[in-house]
Amino acid sequence: MKWLITGATGKLGTRIVQHLSEQVGNEHVAVSVRDVEKAASLTAQGIDVRHGDFDQPETLGQAFQGIDRLLIISTDGEESTRIRQHQAAVTAAKEAGVKLIGYTSIANAAHSTNGLARTHRVTEEAIQATGIPYVFFRNNWYLENELGTIETVAQGADWLTAAGEGKVGWALQDEYALAIATGLTLEHPKAIYELSGPLHTQAELATAVGTVLDRPVALDEVDGATYGERMQAAGLPDFLIPMLTGIQADIAAGTLAVESTDFEALLGRPVTTLEEGVRLLLKR
Repeated sequence: MKWLITGATGKLGTRIVQHLSEQVGNEHVAVSVRDVEKAASLTAQGIDVRHGDFDQPETLGQAFQGIDRLLIISTDGEESTRIRQHQAAVTAAKEAGVKLIGYTSIANAAHSTNGLARTHRVTEEAIQATGIPYVFFRNNWYLENELGTIETVAQGADWLTAAGEGKVGWALQDEYALAIATGLTLEHPKAIYELSGPLHTQAELATAVGTVLDRPVALDEVDGATYGERMQAAGLPDFLIPMLTGIQADIAAGTLAVESTDFEALLGRPVTTLEEGVRLLLKR
C-alpha cells in the first residue's frame, strides 16, 4: 500500500510524515510538495517526493497517481482560495483513482458556527460526493496556537482573554500528527475522528502556565473590542486583529467544546496534560 501526504513540508505535515514513516516504512510513503527542493531531506530518507501545487491542478493529478491512501492537509489563506484549492485536490484524487481520502478538518465541522468551519464543511462535502471512502480528522486546537500568549505571560504579563468560560480541547500538534498517522494506517478507520483533548477554559490554561512558571498568573478578562485594541497596541498587524478577536469569540461561543474519546483511542494513551504540554513548549 502507498500513502501520500500533501503539504508535507509544513509544521503538521512534517510531523505526520515522520510518524507515518515510522509505522509503515519510508518506501511506502510519498509526499506532494510545491517546492521539491525543500523536501530534499525526505528524498534522502527514501521517501517518494512528488511535485504537487494546489494552484496547478494538473500537477496534483500526476502526484496522486498510484496512491492508495491520500491525506489532504488543509491549506492556508482566505476562505475562497482554500475551498478552490481543496476542490482541485479532491477532483485530482478521484481522477487518479485514490482508494481513500483523508482530510484535516476542524472540530464538529458539519455543524460548527466557528469562523473557520465553512471551508472545512464544504471540503468534507466535496470529498463525500466523490463516493470514495474517506476519513476526516477533525482537529480541535493546537496548544501551540497559544504559544504567543504563553511566552508573553512568561515574561511577566497577565493572561489576556476575551473567551469567557468557553472551553477548548487543546493538545500538542505532534499528538495530532501521531493520531492522524495512526488513523491512516488502520485497516478499517472510522469515517470521522473528533480529535479533541480534555476540555479546559482559558482560566485553567492560565493556571497550568502558572504552575510551570511557579508563580500565580492573573486572568485579564476583557470584551472582544478591548482584546482587539490590546492586540493592536502590542504591535500585531491590523489584518490579524479580526481573526484573533474572532477566535476568542468562537471559543466563548463554545464552538471548540467538543467531547470525544477518539483522540485517546488513536494515541493508545491519554492526551498530554495542559501543564506538561506547557512545560514542553517552554522547555522547562
